[in-house]
Amino acid sequence: MGRRPLALRHPKLTSSTVDFAALPHLPAVDDVFIALGTTIQVAGSQSAFRAVDFDAVVALASAARSSGATHLGVVSAMGANLRSPVFYNRVKGEMEQAVSSLGFASVVIARPSLLDGDREALKQPARPAERLGLGLMKLIRLMVPANLRAVPVSDVARGLIRALKTRAPGVHILLSGELQRHQGPVQ
Repeated sequence: MGRRPLALRHPKLTSSTVDFAALPHLPAVDDVFIALGTTIQVAGSQSAFRAVDFDAVVALASAARSSGATHLGVVSAMGANLRSPVFYNRVKGEMEQAVSSLGFASVVIARPSLLDGDREALKQPARPAERLGLGLMKLIRLMVPANLRAVPVSDVARGLIRALKTRAPGVHILLSGELQRHQGPVQ
């Protein structure tokens, strides 16, 4: 489910464009993965950002829980903290707290640093400062602590899948360093 159609096509993938404020009934599932987010600049305002990064994420997690999901993997952000003076980090922290209280047997929260992915393929707007940061990060990668390194979006996905399969019940946080250890195909 997404806010816009996916460019990605795969025989095992069904993609639906939905209004997260009025979600349809979800099919029964065991695991749910949420990688939904925006930036304040792209959203246009703090309230529009919150509507995506808090309201839509929590609505989808709640709907999945109501449909029987027992395990949740969700992408948040490095620095997420519900007491942060930084609006972005505070909203991410509030989202983490909200989804963790929905009654899932296990919740795995990925807190990547800078995400490294193909925005053009995803039909997302270019972010010049982000591109510059990613280029610089590649040059100094070995000098940067693992939890601060840019992390490929594929590593985030693999890390969430593996962690959800192997973690004990409860809430677990995966930082960028741990996410980067989850390379290779998921079994």
